[in-house]
Amino acid sequence: MKPTRQTLQDLGWTIHFSAQVSIEEAALYHPVRVIAVHRGKIVVSGEGPPRSITSYIPGAGPSDDHPTVGDWLLVDGDTQQPIRVLKRLNLFKRRAPGDPRNEQMIAANVDTAFILSSCNQDFSVARLERYLVLAREVGVQAVVVLTKTDLTDTPEAFAAAARAIEPGLAVETVDARDPAAVAHLAGWCGPGKTVALLGSSGVGKSTLVNTLRGSDSIATQAIRANDGTGRHTTTVREMHRLEHGGWLLDLPGMRELQLTEATAGIAEIFDDFAVTAQDCRFSNCSHGGEPGCAIRAAIETGALTSARFERWRTLEAGERANASRLARRRPS
Repeated sequence: MKPTRQTLQDLGWTIHFSAQVSIEEAALYHPVRVIAVHRGKIVVSGEGPPRSITSYIPGAGPSDDHPTVGDWLLVDGDTQQPIRVLKRLNLFKRRAPGDPRNEQMIAANVDTAFILSSCNQDFSVARLERYLVLAREVGVQAVVVLTKTDLTDTPEAFAAAARAIEPGLAVETVDARDPAAVAHLAGWCGPGKTVALLGSSGVGKSTLVNTLRGSDSIATQAIRANDGTGRHTTTVREMHRLEHGGWLLDLPGMRELQLTEATAGIAEIFDDFAVTAQDCRFSNCSHGGEPGCAIRAAIETGALTSARFERWRTLEAGERANASRLARRRPS
């Protein structure tokens, strides 16, 4: 791809961000977008070439004040020191693996999330639901992309299982190595748009990025034959520009996705249970052995499934526990 002069609009700059910069600030600082995150350093891009700068912002308070991939920053033109993070359109985050007291920022200012799963043993409806809850919670359009269709004779069976999660859910099946098969995904990757790739390791995120870019510059890793999973290949959070102007945000695989502050997302993905629960005889029904439980009645008739009920109850319990932890951490 031939290099072209890049504008802020090419990077996704909109009135949402420009409205946050005063005339005085515009004279001193310039906006840049974080296109890659490394330990202690970030790579930013603006109207000039990409460059690496420190991620430290003097006086920044909570972790959300620190930059993550996809963020827009104001940077001092002389010192190249980040001044502040502009208010985000959205922010993907999760509870930090191994430490439920802390949160981990994943990516910011995303237009669409491609939620990847492969058509093999690694396919998991429960994991897809968690990613969908994450996307719904921050108000980002989600598309389920099922990869490795070459490994199965029945890719439509995997697609049907994914579509059953939610009416109208966009589900695409692709061989991520085939340019013709992935070409229709480009419709979500228009000029200035950012698409985040979410999924566990080995589902083909880096392969999909390479194919959409017409490049093999991102390392990929073969899956293990015994369980169909792969090893981590992507080790940094990084944005990749497509020839037609969009951006793919490649993220490290996340097999363990612990949600944080996801009440609205859970309610949206599991709205069939939330609506049915309103017909329970008791407002505090636990949907166990209470008389008049509408959810248990719906499961008995087959209108709802017990497997999906257990997944909903697990996410609800996790969200209640997380809310309790956050309440204890917040100052009174």
